[in-house]
Amino acid sequence: MPSDSQNNSTFSQLNVFYKKNAIEAGCDEAGRGCLAGPVVAAAVILPPNFRDSTLNDSKKISEKKRDSLRIIIEKEAVAWAIGIVDHKMIDKINILNASILAMHKAIENLTVKPGHLIIDGNKFHPYKNIPHKCIVKGDSKYLSIAAASILAKTHRDELMQKLDTEFPEYFWKKNKGYPSKQHRGAIKKHGICRYHRKSFKLIDNQLTLDFK
Repeated sequence: MPSDSQNNSTFSQLNVFYKKNAIEAGCDEAGRGCLAGPVVAAAVILPPNFRDSTLNDSKKISEKKRDSLRIIIEKEAVAWAIGIVDHKMIDKINILNASILAMHKAIENLTVKPGHLIIDGNKFHPYKNIPHKCIVKGDSKYLSIAAASILAKTHRDELMQKLDTEFPEYFWKKNKGYPSKQHRGAIKKHGICRYHRKSFKLIDNQLTLDFK
């Protein structure tokens, strides 16, 4: 029986698998360039018959569409999982290593063990004995990486909206912790809070920052 995605959409232009005849998980993260909050990764194993012409890199589609795709992906995936690394660990091990650690956590949380991994980007540390392939701009080339980008982005946005209730002065509900002009202006006005990444360049002169 065709999936809901097949019923509602035409054939996707993205590739289904990099390695055929393997249980393959796509991995991606969200939040690397943010000034505050965690980095969040997702790992997704899609069924071979999954198709959705609207599924693409999360940065290329609207927030409303991302939210609707999240429901479809979480319903139809063979398995999916999220991994989170907080701002303290980001400051401790740097954002690249934190992003890879978040992907490792997501893979570890999968209820189905993959036989192959495809990773968005060009940097990754091997996870246990599972072979992997790094793919630059993989979230616009492979369905499972695109699906992972959607889940990572929507789950992280949800977390930042919750943190916004604690510190509404930084407008995280709108900017999600990214370095918008409004966010940087709020940091200059109010100083930084406990969720900011102190290893990042938050304002021009970090010596003037106050802590909350």
